[in-house]
Amino acid sequence: MAASARERLQQFARQQAVAPREDITAALREAAEPLPDIDSEAFGALFDRFGNARVVLIGEASHGTHEFYRARAAITRRLIEQHGFTIVAAEADWPDAGQIDRYVRDLGPSAWRERAFARFPTWMWRNAEVAEFAGWLHGYNQTLAKTRRVEFRGLDVYSLCHSIGEVLGYLERTDPQLAQEARERYACFSPWQGEPAMYGHLVERDGKTPCEDVVADQLEQLLGQRLARFAEDDEAFFDATQNARVIRSAEQYYRAMYRGRAESWNLRDRHMFDTLRALLTHRGKDARAVVWAHNSHIGDARATGMGWGGRFNLGELCRIAFGKAAVLLGMGTDRGQVAAADHWDGEMHIKDVLPSRADSWEGQFLRAGIPASLTDWRGAERQALRELLAEPLLARAIGVIYRPQTERQSHYSQAVLSEQYDAYLWFEQTRAVTPLPGRPATGGEDDTFPFGV
Repeated sequence: MAASARERLQQFARQQAVAPREDITAALREAAEPLPDIDSEAFGALFDRFGNARVVLIGEASHGTHEFYRARAAITRRLIEQHGFTIVAAEADWPDAGQIDRYVRDLGPSAWRERAFARFPTWMWRNAEVAEFAGWLHGYNQTLAKTRRVEFRGLDVYSLCHSIGEVLGYLERTDPQLAQEARERYACFSPWQGEPAMYGHLVERDGKTPCEDVVADQLEQLLGQRLARFAEDDEAFFDATQNARVIRSAEQYYRAMYRGRAESWNLRDRHMFDTLRALLTHRGKDARAVVWAHNSHIGDARATGMGWGGRFNLGELCRIAFGKAAVLLGMGTDRGQVAAADHWDGEMHIKDVLPSRADSWEGQFLRAGIPASLTDWRGAERQALRELLAEPLLARAIGVIYRPQTERQSHYSQAVLSEQYDAYLWFEQTRAVTPLPGRPATGGEDDTFPFGV
């Protein structure tokens, strides 16, 4: 798939001008299904077609758009209520998402609004849209037996310092001697726990001895027979083990940052996929998951400029692992407002989103003239549509940083839509998410640096 897409890209690049593709516009106008109100039952019912999947991955074209978050939540509610999905897995740090999980499943005290997601970009998960969904899931879970309650989990590789604290806390409660041994191992990170990117710099550029072996040893010990007697509390043991995996992946990630963007990106998405697979295994044979992440992680990288440049992603790995049991849904918009920053670790602003380019997929959906729609190109009867959508056109991606002054260079890249996703949600005009009031005490760890998606 990548080779043919690359050939089409090269042919496209040789064109001196990009004329509007009226055939694509007409096909989208015919195939797009208008979306009812997000709060209506009819909206959720449109997505029953995906109810037999093992994994439904729902993307977003920015990390700060109200309609993307609300639509994703409504689709997820439907899949949980009507089709028995058991896991919601988000592009979020494992310990912070764990605070939401404790709340929605009643696993103990949780003050996720006050303590979780304290680092840049705080608005990505600390917003009213996520809080509304968490409140709904908490109420829904009250109707289920504890063993059947739906989980809310984090997939991401960050939270080195926080995950170390979680592992040590678990061991203090179960075996103080093992806790002391773990503390001695993790002391390797002590000078850089607040700035793990500096650790990677010193290892890769200045020759500092890496902590790779000590974190691998600690994970092996946590999984070893010495802790078998403590695994009766399955949730606590699983949580501690996953935090140890985060620490191992984070150590590798912060070193890989200085060896190249493709290597660190791939390590991160491999970790997210491995975490998703661990969640499905832990939950059991009937486990089914909804994944919330950016389009850049959800859409199959083999159909994008990102993939042609050597990166893979979560969506691609899920397609390889689960085949047609993995459904990839993208989202897009033409214009409106978004919550984003000007630069890394900057203040959040409500920023105007420029109208989409005429030579982009967003431009095609705009010309189709349906303000909000679902376009599904699966099935033999839609072969002609898939062929039309096999052109490499530009697609926009806004992460936690938005730079409209350099939008073409900063936020657009080539994509073959019919190979990137299985279906696409379109919202012509959108608005920003609503951050929760207040700001928890911040930590020092970088989050999605350097990618912002």
